[in-house]
Amino acid sequence: MKKFLQGFIHAFRGIGITLATERNFQVHFIALLTVIVAGFYFDVTSSEWMILILTSTLVMTLEAINTAIEKLCNEVTLERKESIRNIKDVAAGAVLLSSIGAITIAIIVFWKHS
Repeated sequence: MKKFLQGFIHAFRGIGITLATERNFQVHFIALLTVIVAGFYFDVTSSEWMILILTSTLVMTLEAINTAIEKLCNEVTLERKESIRNIKDVAAGAVLLSSIGAITIAIIVFWKHS
């Protein structure tokens, strides 16, 4: 049980490190807080809450994974390599795709309530 709980401590530490050091993650976190405030303001339904929270956490999760991939790539080599560049760009592209989807969903949900 101790190892199980220790895993949570490590995971929360990782979230804290990412929030403290990564500007893009901070931007996504502010966006999440904005979505939460807007959700209360517009009195969204339970289904809309689920969709908004799911898409917001997907973006933040992918941003954290992107950060981990970038840091790992930088540990592997500091040499400029096309393969490393491609890996980083693909990971960043995943974040961008999820962000576009989340923004689209937020527009659809909040437009209805305005």
